[in-house]
Amino acid sequence: MAGHNKWSQIKRKKAVTDAKRASAWTKVIREITVAAKAGGGDPDGNPRLRTAIDAAKAVNMPNENIDRAITKGAGGPDGVSYDEVTYEGYGPGGTALLIEGSTDNPNRTVAEIRYVFSRHEGNLGASNSVAWMFDRVGQIVLPAGVRSEDEAMDAALEAGASDFAHDGEVFVVTTEPTAFHAVMDRLKAAGFTIESSELAMVAQNLVAIEPAEAQTVLRLIDALEELDDVSKVFTNLDFDAIDLEEAEA
Repeated sequence: MAGHNKWSQIKRKKAVTDAKRASAWTKVIREITVAAKAGGGDPDGNPRLRTAIDAAKAVNMPNENIDRAITKGAGGPDGVSYDEVTYEGYGPGGTALLIEGSTDNPNRTVAEIRYVFSRHEGNLGASNSVAWMFDRVGQIVLPAGVRSEDEAMDAALEAGASDFAHDGEVFVVTTEPTAFHAVMDRLKAAGFTIESSELAMVAQNLVAIEPAEAQTVLRLIDALEELDDVSKVFTNLDFDAIDLEEAEA
């Protein structure tokens, strides 16, 4: 199911992020700034900002960096203007990619993204060329083994989750976007540890491709995520159908 595939992608992304913390900080700062600009600098009244702050803490960003980014976005003395952008395209094997980011120069960003696609056998597509293949959901990952599966499932569903899955070492809780923070708060109040959480675009159907093609797609995703203006890359590649170590060898 998509939740399982999503965790496979999360695990891989976390390993990459841990190895590139400086880049991760840049992206989180961007998201905090955009979130503060869009909804104000108070995380209690701005769920998106609250999520961005949680992401910043997850990569051990100092509080002063977080506060500075909020001030910039909320229009303080160091105010800066970023535009939110979304790009869509195709990789090898018919894989779809949906890219979210923020930029102070859209022309530069689209040129960089188009170049990355061209270098990795992909094509940048038009608006809504692949977006219709994805649904926006909340994804909350809990470590398995601390609490029983039945206990975790009951707590998640009672909190308002729309789906629950046990995927090896973790439980994946799926929510409607509007219920994301409420479900997370109730799980925290019930004593559950949140391993990771985000509002994600999850593919309705997954595509399984050959390892050689998968290797090229993974390189394409990595190259896109290395761009400062790119915050997230979502794909319909079936991570569970490929051997990641073989594909990345």
